[in-house]
Amino acid sequence: MTSQFSIDGDTLQTDIRQNATFGDIDADVGRGRTVLPGDQANGGARDYLINQMEDAGLEVRVDAVGNIAGRWTPPGTTPDVAPVAAGSHLDSVPRGGIFDGALGVYAALEAVRAIQRSRVELRRPLEVVCFTGEEGTRFADGVLGSSVATGHLSVDEALSLSDGTVTLREALRTIGYQGAGRLDAGEWAAWLELHIEQGGSLEAADVPIGIVTDVTGTVRGEVHIQGEADHAGTTGMAERSDALVAASELVRSVEETASDLSATGTGTAVGTVGELNVGPNVVNVVPGSVSLSLDIRSICAAEIDTQLDAVEGSVAAIETDYGVDAELEITYDVSPTALSPAVQDVLQTAADNCSAETMSVHSGGGHDTMQVADVTEAGLVFVPSEGGHSHSPKESVAWDDCIVATEVLAEALAELARTGAHQQC
Repeated sequence: MTSQFSIDGDTLQTDIRQNATFGDIDADVGRGRTVLPGDQANGGARDYLINQMEDAGLEVRVDAVGNIAGRWTPPGTTPDVAPVAAGSHLDSVPRGGIFDGALGVYAALEAVRAIQRSRVELRRPLEVVCFTGEEGTRFADGVLGSSVATGHLSVDEALSLSDGTVTLREALRTIGYQGAGRLDAGEWAAWLELHIEQGGSLEAADVPIGIVTDVTGTVRGEVHIQGEADHAGTTGMAERSDALVAASELVRSVEETASDLSATGTGTAVGTVGELNVGPNVVNVVPGSVSLSLDIRSICAAEIDTQLDAVEGSVAAIETDYGVDAELEITYDVSPTALSPAVQDVLQTAADNCSAETMSVHSGGGHDTMQVADVTEAGLVFVPSEGGHSHSPKESVAWDDCIVATEVLAEALAELARTGAHQQC
């Protein structure tokens, strides 16, 4: 079968490449960008998106935390009927790639343009959405805008978040993107997000479309270890309270626990210590303090609990074994999220209509969709990441895969907006 919607691949590619000019960085391989929530690059990217939305005839609004939504109400559609929404985010990690987030926003916009060109009859409006601060690189640990849109975080709490220099409120005002009110995801009949896989499963299987069944749970924490800084030459080994050696034991424990669970459980458990700050960080001084960050994930809540139990046990053990004081603080806790089976069925039918092969996949990365799934029916679609690369200038997606995935997105959006998502899902 052939899709009833004609995707303009040149326009999609132009939008994504133009978005990549905001926060563009020098890279030896590939193309990268650094776009943090509320910075000038983010402001430029938002300006471009709104111009494209308005050119497509969308009615644009910006809420108090900077979430952007562009609504298209087809002729003959009752405006107050719950819309079907799709989108993603435009912020990036430092020195990230050009597809993460941006593909989901501009594929949603092009899907709506394709539906407009087709003149199909719909029952529901369509919305293209760009959430604020998905990556967690500034102001919050992640999914900031979608947390507000789903009621997990209040507007006032979000606006008061600080990067240590300015608040979110101040940053949004500086770039002209503190709007009013609150985008309410609970008012949507359904939600779809298209994203690069950020892994190698689809590429290895040579399959262009991944239909996501669930999104990993994520717990992040900080461990602060206080030992005693001493002279490296005059302090005997038996007399030391070395915070870095103690931290090394904790790092090893996180790795071992996650590896054991990955081999014996669902295969999705991972544990990472990705940040280490050592004091005084001098070559001839025994380290007196260490702060480290950890990231624990699995699609199974019990496996996350097992890893946390192991961390707590290790924290207690290093206090005894190394004579240090250690404290664990959990800073981020999102449970594993199962996505709507009914929306997965819609996506599968849409892929069949586009003659696109699919496979079911887990998401090891967090996405705005995991928040939205708490308040409405939600689906997530993956396209292959070339080489499995993401969060890097090496991040790349074949343009043909982008076009096919956007066709699938358009088919699914139209079906959900034609049939009435609440009744179907």
